[in-house]
Amino acid sequence: MAGRIPQEFLDQLLGRVDLVDIVNARVPLRRAGREFMACCPFHAEKTPSFSVSPHKQFYYCFGCGVHGNAIDFLMSYERLEFLDAVEELARLAGMDLPKTGGDGGSTRRLLEWVAQADQFFRRQLREHPARQRAVDYLRQRGLTGRIANVFGIGYAPPGWENLSRALSAAGAAAEDLLTAGLVSRDERGRPRDRFRDRIIFPIRDRRGRVIAFGGRALEGTTTPKYLNSPETPLFHKGSELYGLYEARAHRRPLQRLVVVEGYMDVVALAQHEVTYAVATLGTATTAEHIERLFRAIDDLVFCFDGDRAGRVAGWRALETALPFLRDGRRIGFLFLPEGEDPDTLVRREGQAAFEQRLTQATPLADYLFAELRAQTDPDTLAGRARLAERARPLLEKLPDGHFRDLMIGRLRQEAGLEATRLRPPPVSAAASRADHNLRLIRTPLRKAIALLLYRPELARQLSADALPPDSSEPGMPLLAELLGILRNQPHLRIATLLERYRDTREGKILERLAVWEPEVPEQDYQFERELTDILAYLRRRQDPREQLPDMLLRRGTPRALSDAERAVLQNLGKSPKK
Repeated sequence: MAGRIPQEFLDQLLGRVDLVDIVNARVPLRRAGREFMACCPFHAEKTPSFSVSPHKQFYYCFGCGVHGNAIDFLMSYERLEFLDAVEELARLAGMDLPKTGGDGGSTRRLLEWVAQADQFFRRQLREHPARQRAVDYLRQRGLTGRIANVFGIGYAPPGWENLSRALSAAGAAAEDLLTAGLVSRDERGRPRDRFRDRIIFPIRDRRGRVIAFGGRALEGTTTPKYLNSPETPLFHKGSELYGLYEARAHRRPLQRLVVVEGYMDVVALAQHEVTYAVATLGTATTAEHIERLFRAIDDLVFCFDGDRAGRVAGWRALETALPFLRDGRRIGFLFLPEGEDPDTLVRREGQAAFEQRLTQATPLADYLFAELRAQTDPDTLAGRARLAERARPLLEKLPDGHFRDLMIGRLRQEAGLEATRLRPPPVSAAASRADHNLRLIRTPLRKAIALLLYRPELARQLSADALPPDSSEPGMPLLAELLGILRNQPHLRIATLLERYRDTREGKILERLAVWEPEVPEQDYQFERELTDILAYLRRRQDPREQLPDMLLRRGTPRALSDAERAVLQNLGKSPKK
C-alpha cells in the first residue's frame, strides 16, 4: 500500500504521468503493435522482451519477469525508495506532495523526540562528568573526533532517568518516549532510560533522520554488550542498515558496498577511508536488506569473521540473496582470519591491504559450490548426485537470465552431468506472451480477473447479480472488490488500480494477472461474452443441484450408493457406469 501518501494523490499522480515517456527517456523504446518494446534494462539480453503497455501503464519483461508501474520503474532503474520515486514523479507531473495527516503528526512528534535524544547523547559525550571513560574507549579503538562527529556518536551516562527527565522537561509525554523506544517501564511501572552507561550510535534512515540508537556497553560485565532500540513505528531492524546513509552521502561515488557485522566495524573502516561499509542491526541478512543494498549498488561483498558463526551468517546471506541476482549484479564473500574482525584488521593492516582483500573476495558461485563440495563427496557417484540434489533448490531461486544459465552449467560440471543446451532458442514476444498466459491462467476465477484488468470497462456492462451469491470462496472477495472499484471509477488505469494493492498478497496476484493478453486479434476476441460465461459457470458451480451429482459420483460404484442416492442420479439424467 501507499504508506503515508494518500491514495487519492497516488491515483491522480499515476493518472497524469505517462509510463512510455518515463521509460523512453531512459531506455529507447520502439513500437510493436499496441505496445512498445526494448531490450530489458534489468538483465542482459539481445532479443527485446521488455514490454511497455500505454493502455495499462504497466511494464513487463518476458525474460526476467520484472514488472510494475511508473513508481516501480523509477524505484528499480534510478535506485530510489518508494517516497523518493513518488516525489520525482510528482515533480515531473507538476504536482505538490500533500502534507500527510492522520498518524503523520504522531510520526513527526516521535522523530522530534528521537532527534532531541540524539542531541542529548552528543552533548553528554562533550560535557558529562563521566564522559572521560567514553572518550578513552573511543580513542583506544582508534577513532578521531572527526569520524565520531560524522557518525554522530554520543554517550548515555549512568543513571535511570537522565534522558527521560531531560525530554519530559522539554514537554515530551511519557507514552511518546515509550513508543519511540527511548524508555521502558520497570516492574513498578516507572519509566527507565533504555540506554545507560553506553557509547551511543545513532541509526539513520535514508533521509538522514535519526530513527533509533545502538548502544555499546562500557563495562565488560554488562549484558548485552550491544543493545538496539526496540521495534517502533520509526524503526524496523529487519530493513534498516547502519551506515548506509553515511556511505551514500560520502563525497566519493559508490563503487561497492561491504556488509559487516557491527557498528564499530563500520566506523573503524570509515576512519581508515573505507567509507562504503554497512551493518545489519542484530539480525541475519534479510530480503529487505538485500533489496535496499541492490538499490544503491550492483556490487556487494559480505565480510564476516572466519569462525563458525561467521560461516553460518555467510551462508544465510547467500540463500537470501539468490532471488535478487539478476544479470549484472555481483556478490562476493570475504571470511577474515580466525580471531580478526574488520575493526582490528584494518587498524593492523591499513586501508590498502584491507581493500586488496575485498578485491579478492570469493565470488558467490565459487563459495556456493565450495560449500556444497564440503558437504558431499564429489569423488563418488553418490556424492555427485547428492551435490546436484542440494544445489537444485538453491539454483531454482535464481531469476531467469544468463547468470542462472551459467550456474546450471557450473552444476553440470561439478556433478559430472551430461551437458545439454542451457536455453531454448529465442522466441518472439508474442510466443513468450502466449507461453506465459498458459502458465498463468489456471482457473476460471483468475481468468475473470485477468479479463477485468485487461478491459476495466467490462465492469459497467455486468448486471448487479453477475457474481455468485456466495462470495466466501477463495478469490471471490477480490473479484467482487475489483468489480465495485471499476464500476465507480471506470476510467481508472490498471497501473493505478494495482498501486492500491502494493505490498499485499492480493497485489502480487493482480500483478501477475495484469500481464495477460489475448493471443488472437482483439477484434476477434469476445471479451464480454467470455467474462459473462465464466461468471455464469461460477454461479452454477455454487448451485446445490449442480454439486450433488458430482458429489455422489465421487462415491464410486453404484453399489456404494443407497437406493435413494441412485434415484437422485437417475432423476437428474446421470448414472454411474457399472
